[in-house]
Amino acid sequence: MNAESPIVTADTPGNSQKRSLGDRLFGGLTWFSAVAVLLVLGAIILMLFMGARPAFEKYGFWGFITSAQWNPVTEMFGALSPIVGTLVSSLIAILIGVPVSFGIALFITELAPPWLKRPVGTAIELLAAIPSIIYGMWGLFVFAPFFADYIQPILTDTLGELPLIGPLFQGPPLGISVFTAGIILAVMIIPFIASVMRDVFETVPAELRESAFGVGSTTWEVVWNVVLPLTRVGVVGGIMLGLGRALGETMAVTFVIGNAHKLHWALFEPGNSIASTIANEFTEADGEVYTAALIGLGLILFIITFIVLALAKLMLLHMSRQAGRQT
Repeated sequence: MNAESPIVTADTPGNSQKRSLGDRLFGGLTWFSAVAVLLVLGAIILMLFMGARPAFEKYGFWGFITSAQWNPVTEMFGALSPIVGTLVSSLIAILIGVPVSFGIALFITELAPPWLKRPVGTAIELLAAIPSIIYGMWGLFVFAPFFADYIQPILTDTLGELPLIGPLFQGPPLGISVFTAGIILAVMIIPFIASVMRDVFETVPAELRESAFGVGSTTWEVVWNVVLPLTRVGVVGGIMLGLGRALGETMAVTFVIGNAHKLHWALFEPGNSIASTIANEFTEADGEVYTAALIGLGLILFIITFIVLALAKLMLLHMSRQAGRQT
């Protein structure tokens, strides 16, 4: 090609105009999508606030969330018991689910032979696809009786006799309790957390693993000193994803938590959560205040979820900045 020959490009006036029009349409579509999400979110918040307003006007916002009374007959409603049940059952689920999920992800990525990785990974993904009501039915008809007959007596005779944490492990052997709900939630969130951990563990370059093994590191040392520092942001994100699922779970918790408006220390006593209370009582709510109290519970659950996700986002940003400084 001659150096003096003109360079032919595809940026003709017609193509440039078409590209400019396409860019504007694409940009407008993305802006519309983002604004639509914000509008829907704002509409949900406004609807919850307006629906809960009669209850807040009668009891006050802080009075509503700090009262443990729930009596539809006398129209005395307080959100403290469902709030505590939601937080405690979710905390139990995280305490059980995170170590198990970490072990599963570690086994799949570091220890399992190649022929076993795919079947185990597929089984974990299938667990995530099971409907929550199936977990609830299994928990009520299978796990709860087994837990009441074989596990709870052992925990009561051992941990229940300890001086400080003993009151937590007391209660009648009914099988349905806040502790049972936490275990069922743990089973439900394990597939989500384990899948995220497995995916982020697999993003670590093989050269780093091989280099660590080459200098004599054990598998645990490789995971603790190489894999986790590089993937901690994704690991925390997966844990927060599981926590969000646990906070908002409804049907499975409704089956096994006992649905009792009681505030107590014992984990083996029946309790309730925000989601289970709304699911059980919304259809039979009679009166403006009763309905407003249930909508107020929904607003509080929204606020709790928002706070958890916001704290998780701040934690991830802090960890990302620390990782950037170290590099």
